[in-house]
Order: sequence, then C-alpha cells, then structure tokens
Amino acid sequence: MADTVWTLALCLVVLVALLVLRRRVPVAFWWLVGYPLVALRVLTTYRATMDACGLTVPASAMRRATVRMIGREAAPVPPRRSLPLPTGSGLVMRLRMATGQAPEDFMASADRLRHAWAAHAVHIRPTKPGWLELRLIGWDVLADVRRRRRWQSRGLLSLPLALRDDGHWHMRDFRAVPHELILGATQSGKSVYLRNLLCGLARQPVVLVGIDCKWGVELVPFAPRLSALADTPDRANELLDALLEEMEARFRLIGLASGAGPDAVLTSDVWGLPEKVRPVPVVVVVDEVAELFLAASRDDEKRRDAMVTKLIRIAQLGRAAGIYLEVCGQRFGSELGKGATMLRAQLTGRVCHRVNDESSANMALADISPEAALAATSIPAERPGVAIVGDSSGGWSRARSPHLTLDEAAAVCRATSALVPELPRLDAFRPVAAAEPAGVATAPAAVPTARPVTE
Repeated sequence: MADTVWTLALCLVVLVALLVLRRRVPVAFWWLVGYPLVALRVLTTYRATMDACGLTVPASAMRRATVRMIGREAAPVPPRRSLPLPTGSGLVMRLRMATGQAPEDFMASADRLRHAWAAHAVHIRPTKPGWLELRLIGWDVLADVRRRRRWQSRGLLSLPLALRDDGHWHMRDFRAVPHELILGATQSGKSVYLRNLLCGLARQPVVLVGIDCKWGVELVPFAPRLSALADTPDRANELLDALLEEMEARFRLIGLASGAGPDAVLTSDVWGLPEKVRPVPVVVVVDEVAELFLAASRDDEKRRDAMVTKLIRIAQLGRAAGIYLEVCGQRFGSELGKGATMLRAQLTGRVCHRVNDESSANMALADISPEAALAATSIPAERPGVAIVGDSSGGWSRARSPHLTLDEAAAVCRATSALVPELPRLDAFRPVAAAEPAGVATAPAAVPTARPVTE
C-alpha cells in the first residue's frame, strides 16, 4: 500500500513539474515531451494523413503490376519525406513532391495537417523545384516573446525585431528593404516595435533623425542618441531641407569618386565607395505621419505639400545615398491628401498592428496581399504587439516584438550617446538634452516630462 502511495505521489509531482515547465519554459517542455510525442505521431500516421488530405498519387505501373501478382491492390503513394528534425519551436521535414503536385496543394491542406497532427500551426515553404519544407509549430510562440539574451545584429543596418509565428525572427534589413511603413492604433504595440528598432540602431554607427510633430513627446526619451529632432511642422520642414542637402552632397561624392580616374571603381550608391570616404548611413524616423498632412489654412497646405514632396524625394533617391525612412502612424489613408499614395508606394516594408479602421489596413497591406489586410483587421485587442509583417514580394506573416519598456529603451540611448556620428548639416537640429554635457542638470522646462500614452 505504501509503495502505491509513493508511486502515485511521484507521478503527481512529475505531472505538476511538467505542467509548470510547459507554462514557464515551453522550449524545454517541447524538447523533453512535445517533440518525441509529435514526431511519433507524424511517423505513424504520415501515409494515412497524406491520403486523407488528398496529397498522395497513384502508385507506379511497375508497383501496381507487382502488387497485383500477389492479389492485392497498390495503395496510393505519399510524398517522400525526411526524418522530422526538432527545432526550437517545433519540427521540420523535407518533402519530395510527386509528379503533378504543386506547392499550392500542400499550402491549401496546411490547416488539415495541423489538426491531424495536433500542432499549433503548419507552414509550407518551397525550397527548390520539387522540394518543400514542412515546418510544424508545437505551441503559440507569439504568446510570450522574449528578447534574446545576446542581442546581436546580423551586420550593419540589419536587426532582428520581431518573432514570426513560424519560429523565425523578422529581420529588418535596411539595405534590402530601405523604407518601411509602420501602422498601429493606440495600445497596439507600435511604440514597442519602434523602441526595439531604435535600441538596435543605437548600438550601431548610424545617424538617427527623428521627426515627431506632437512636440516630440514620443521621441524625446531617445534624444541622447539622436543627431537631429524636429518637434513642430516648421522645424520638420527645415530638417527635411537639410536632409535633401545632405543627400545631394552624397550624390556629388558618388559622382566624383566614379570619375576620379581610369582605375576608379564605378558605383551608383554609397556602399560602393571606399570605406574611408563612405558617409555614415542615416535613418529618419517619422512618427505620427498624419500630423504632417494636417492643414488648417492655405499656408499649412503649402507647407504640407512641400514636406510631402520632400519625403517622396527622399524615399525615391535616399537608398542610393544611404538615407532610409521609417514612417509610423496610427492611420494612413488616401484621404490624408496629396502625395499620400505616392509616398506609400515607396515604403516597400510594411508592418501593420491592430488598426482602428479597415482603410488603414488596406492602405498598408492590400497592395501586397488581400489576405494580409484581412489578417490585420482580425488582430485581437488583448494581444498587443502582434502585427502583420509584409514586403513587396507578396509574402507576409504574423509577428510580435519582445516587450521593451520606455525606461529600458531610454537607458540604452543614454548608454550609447557617445556613438552619435558627426554630421555638420544636422548640428542645428541636435536635441538640447543630447547636446548638454553628461552630469549637467537640465532645467525642468527644457525637456517634456510627460510620457507617451501610446504603446
């Protein structure tokens, strides 16, 4: 009797430990329990599941003739597969499609496979002609996204910003996707995504420029790392003029370097210049872009049209000059006025959090994929930080940024204030808080103390 009690108690302790492990450390639970069970289920039911999902093909004539000789009927043949290999969030298999099959057949059956194998999600991705990658996700990886213990970039201007629902990190690579549009309603997670972006760039030799026409309330905490900050429409107009002058000077430098002599290396952008003369890349963060489009008088309309034209010009030509745009806002629609649609077309990277209206989701994602726009409108309010990430190639996925508080982000910018590059054309726009020496107290009226109300 005592042995039975001890056995039951031990089983109960093990069960409780596994439940706690599953809740607190899902990766460890997956490697210990989840992967062996799911891999066994996939191996034992693979043929029947593929047949039920219509992903099998008739056996070859040779096989049918051989089986007929022993009085049996040849069963349909599923795609050849590799062994299910474990990953940090699930498992992955390589599939060899049979003749006549297409990747779309497997993508259409992804939800059936998910239910058949009791997985959280199944993602199908073509790798090369005739081959697919089937990635099975064991649990909701977006439920609790945490920053990497070793926050490392993948090179200059390349940052892991959000975890996708397939277990991979969304990489923000400015050299591949130079300009990006970020949309999100209040408390949708847009500001958290922006904090991760600024903190990642703050550790790199990059010029950070902020335009925040809400009196700088969103970007003032990052002032120690900013090379320039415009907090009113008038200052934003002047700052854009300075950026255009910088862009023109860089194009003149590219032209001079390309025509320096017969041995000169021809290039059409700053990345082809020798490193010793290459200008520092510039990232311009425009927060609440709708404020730039607002106009209450005829003079405001002239200024608005001028600023939008300058932004469009930077978006069209800035990539070659090493100047990149990150445009953020709560909404973005054609009703904002002249130039909005043209500016949107240059922002090939798209990140859409939960938005207040369908038109903003369509403006952000409809030209990429109608399904992506529909997915953006269905993001629940109780899941802040979840966004639809897309690009001009038509691909999209759900992603979520790791939570980063405003205090943590501001601390990173203070710690990296010594990395602010020299750019004389922007000295007149350097934030007051950033220009003061360390250890000098700032007057209470110099820097707003109110924190942003948006997350």
